[in-house]
Amino acid sequence: QVQLVESGGGLVQAGGSMRLSCAASGRTFRRYAMGWFRQAPGKEREFVAAVDGSGDSTYCADSVRGRFTISRDNAKNTVYLQMNSLKPEETAIYYCAQAGTLGWTRTLNTYDYWGQGTQVTVTS
Repeated sequence: QVQLVESGGGLVQAGGSMRLSCAASGRTFRRYAMGWFRQAPGKEREFVAAVDGSGDSTYCADSVRGRFTISRDNAKNTVYLQMNSLKPEETAIYYCAQAGTLGWTRTLNTYDYWGQGTQVTVTS
């Protein structure tokens, strides 16, 4: 049974930084791409960033590129999302997810497993 457990959310002022972590268990971590998504109240869940199984290839949504960085540590079975220059409109529940593929993907329905989410609140 795959389990994904996010941590690191909380309250931050606009312009600040925060790092999210997601610890995975249940299957061979390095074989699967990982992604981060977010969902704000009343909105659909949206793609934020993804990383392939090796960690060598990453992709970020246009809205966060240059401010957010996704990375992974396969020795620790953990994926990270470093978020800088946060904006109030980025307040949301952030979810990590594990894809069924080695290569990164930004399509929601290609992800097999999801964490419970962690709240990120950016105050103005």
